[in-house]
Amino acid sequence: MSWLLVRSFFRPRLVDRQRLTEGPAIYCFNHLNGSDPFILMGTLPMRPRLTFFGPKEEDMSVGGRNRLMSWTGATIPYRPGKNDLLEATRRVVAALKAGGVVAIAGEGRIQPFESVVGPLSEGPAYFALRAGVPMVPIAINGTSWLCIGRRIQVRIGEPLVATGRPTRQAVDDLTERCRRALETMLAGEPEHAPPGPFGRRLTELFNEWPEGSRTAAEAAGRAHRGEPADPKKGNGSRPRIRRAAGG
Repeated sequence: MSWLLVRSFFRPRLVDRQRLTEGPAIYCFNHLNGSDPFILMGTLPMRPRLTFFGPKEEDMSVGGRNRLMSWTGATIPYRPGKNDLLEATRRVVAALKAGGVVAIAGEGRIQPFESVVGPLSEGPAYFALRAGVPMVPIAINGTSWLCIGRRIQVRIGEPLVATGRPTRQAVDDLTERCRRALETMLAGEPEHAPPGPFGRRLTELFNEWPEGSRTAAEAAGRAHRGEPADPKKGNGSRPRIRRAAGG
């Protein structure tokens, strides 16, 4: 169903498919839009079985995205503030032992810029080391703004070998290797111009911005990198903008 829906609305392209592992693995992807899990379900091969770790929600019956993710049966949610993380971890390990792959949004939140990867959580590296499976960086481009018929690219990075115990140093080292790989794959990607009203509604359908809005998230991201609040002003270089094709 996800394959049909994604390809009915967008033009997904899988790059470097040969890098995907045949057995269990942890997939760590950058996160531009709440629809990214559905994009991956509609782009990646159907085998091995794909499961997503998250989202972090108190009640998966609340919200359209949560209900849709629950309906797919491809999610391992966990509750913030609840003592069920151990059970969620057991489910991740069980999915890997069954020969499947577990995908995790490494940044733990959506980001507003196509060419930027935020700090990664330690979860993907920890799970990979604990299970002794490769960690595969996956770069998504084209979902920061959604338009009907938009080209969306899913690029597969070189699998990162995870060996040894999940010590703090080992987790930190593997996390940094994955962050650098994602940063390299995302570098130079142009930002998309905002689409029309329909495209904006489609884009924000499943989005939840920690800052409260996309505008606030963009301002926070520029401030973090020391860029002008308005990219049209100041001496900072303006990001390349790709015009919206529709929406």
